[in-house]
Amino acid sequence: MKYTFDLVGVSPVLQFFNHQQQNLTKPQHEGVEYLGTHICTLDAFLESIETVPAKWDWNLDQVVDTVIQFWLNNSESINYWKRRLTDAGRDNLLVARVADFTALQAEFESLLGEN
Repeated sequence: MKYTFDLVGVSPVLQFFNHQQQNLTKPQHEGVEYLGTHICTLDAFLESIETVPAKWDWNLDQVVDTVIQFWLNNSESINYWKRRLTDAGRDNLLVARVADFTALQAEFESLLGEN
């Protein structure tokens, strides 16, 4: 299985918490997770994904490698989001998405009404 990781935005903590709670009560695309952290570091995101592979039966080593590869190849994006997080203040989180490709495609298709 192939995975993808991307930084998607900055969110107030409470809004992110509410989003995560809503995802627990409604059907969601299996294999798509949104993660939030107060700091923009590789270590923070690696720590936040530790429980996700067990939930979706993912290969942890491949997920970790995907996050590391993103970090090595996207310094401009990382620096951009690090600045946005700093600008937003301490009551905010940097949000990232980790997903398997098939699930992410299904999520995008559902957003476009193609399912």
